[in-house]
Amino acid sequence: MKVYLDGKLVDKKDAKISVFDHGFLYGDGVFEGIRSYDSLVFKLKEHINRLFESAHSIMLRVPLSKKEMIQAVIKTLKANGLKDGYIRLVISRGVGDLGLDPRKCKQASVVIIADRIDLYPKELYDKGIEIVTVPTIRNLCEALNPQIKSLNYLNNILAKIEAINAGCQEALMLDHLGYVAECTGDNIFVVKKGELYTPPQCMGTLRGITRDAILDIAKKNKIPTHEHVLTRHELFISDECFLTGTAAEIVPVVKVDGRVIGDAKPGKTTKAIMKEFKKITKTSGVKYTL
Repeated sequence: MKVYLDGKLVDKKDAKISVFDHGFLYGDGVFEGIRSYDSLVFKLKEHINRLFESAHSIMLRVPLSKKEMIQAVIKTLKANGLKDGYIRLVISRGVGDLGLDPRKCKQASVVIIADRIDLYPKELYDKGIEIVTVPTIRNLCEALNPQIKSLNYLNNILAKIEAINAGCQEALMLDHLGYVAECTGDNIFVVKKGELYTPPQCMGTLRGITRDAILDIAKKNKIPTHEHVLTRHELFISDECFLTGTAAEIVPVVKVDGRVIGDAKPGKTTKAIMKEFKKITKTSGVKYTL
């Protein structure tokens, strides 16, 4: 495997950062997870835009332009001979000292890893998964805004641990007022009477690239859609429920906190959206050749 590290492609064993890098010491940095389908990087420009927005919000100067970043992603995929893969793009604050002061970090570091990923077994896409609400709440926007995809993912990791301890694959996270926010790595949607609902961004919800793609699919297929505050009760009584994310794609949910959703199997609307999503992964993005 070849890893892009600050302008060079190096072997996996040589892809090393300093222990004084503030991304390692403090989680001071940002990242994106991106998918490639049959030599097309899905929504690459949208991912790069969001990466730069996250960096701008934490006052992190990106050492590459957007165009150069896109070229670096393609270069890494080609170097690994990947037509279908998962790309993890990381920008850390860079090497500093043991203090918090970001001014001590003179140069940000860029890492791009291209590999394969299988987040869930295929059977879970066919049969659906069970999720559970966990005690760990989503970060407050006034503390660490979930719109920023930062390297500090402990909030999500703690919730994931609680889900695993409860015997579930994924956790439902609420905001500080008890409303539905999102899952540890995915946005959440419900279907009720043929209409689609998902929490608004102000509820501590990441504006997911896949989430936006689903909203576009719904609009084109004339499915009424609402970005609406949701309670757990509204999840319990929904007809269908599914999760969306770059790595997970679209995952049907058939049980929430022990309550069966609909008829306990992926619903008609969910399956239709999954089918339409597969279509756009072949057309929406940046094409490359090996």
